[in-house]
Amino acid sequence: MSRYDFACAAVVVSEGVAEVVLTATGKGQRMGPEYWTQLPLLFEQLDADDEVRVVLLRTAAPNFSYGLDLAAMGPELADLTDPGAHAVVRTRFLSTVKKMQRTHNAVAACRKPVIAAVQGWCIGGGVDLITACDIRLAAHDAKFSVREVKLAIVPDVGTLARLPAIIGQGATRELALTGDDVDASRARELGLVSEVYDGPETLLTGARAMAARIAKNPPLTVQGIKQVLNFSSEREAALSLDAVALWNSAFFPSEDLLEAIGAFMEKREPVFKGR
Repeated sequence: MSRYDFACAAVVVSEGVAEVVLTATGKGQRMGPEYWTQLPLLFEQLDADDEVRVVLLRTAAPNFSYGLDLAAMGPELADLTDPGAHAVVRTRFLSTVKKMQRTHNAVAACRKPVIAAVQGWCIGGGVDLITACDIRLAAHDAKFSVREVKLAIVPDVGTLARLPAIIGQGATRELALTGDDVDASRARELGLVSEVYDGPETLLTGARAMAARIAKNPPLTVQGIKQVLNFSSEREAALSLDAVALWNSAFFPSEDLLEAIGAFMEKREPVFKGR
């Protein structure tokens, strides 16, 4: 039995680097129920493992992540599609949001630096995840999208809390309000990623090389640097996460949400009416 026995990822530890390869727990490269339950436990173990000095987070699939698996998470969200949802339903939804927020909070709180190596699509929850990482690298085919606005949803598991500290308020507002796709070149211009590589192979080589360089540094000092940098940024993130959890528990149910779901299922353009 591996010490890292999780359905959401395969883990190999070598020379101080824990390579975490995400595996799909929902349809395609989507984040299903096991992801939200297991990833925080995985990162708690990585944090406590003295052999681990750096974490490299990646996928072996063509795409990093399509985000939340709405179909698999449907039972937890179904009651919220009713604009008349009562207090008990909204309170239960608030607990669900807070649980999901803890998943990416565990990545940010891990004392070991986390490098995200992104290839292909990184959408919605995928962006939430990489904003909780310390360093982001990308292959030239990487594309990023804060797409929740297209589904009449306010992003609530990390992007709005952490992206402004990475790329600034102006760029964050542009991406979140438009839902536009951003390619790797533009992502580097914005500061979302540090480097762009020719392809998945060179991305992995570069990410491993960076992880090895960090792993050679004194581990307690490296952890101290991350914790000091997190001291102010994660306090601000916590306030934002609380605010959006309350906002969505109050306003998530809407006719626009039903229209977004219907349009998605019917493969047509939605018509939003602000109701």
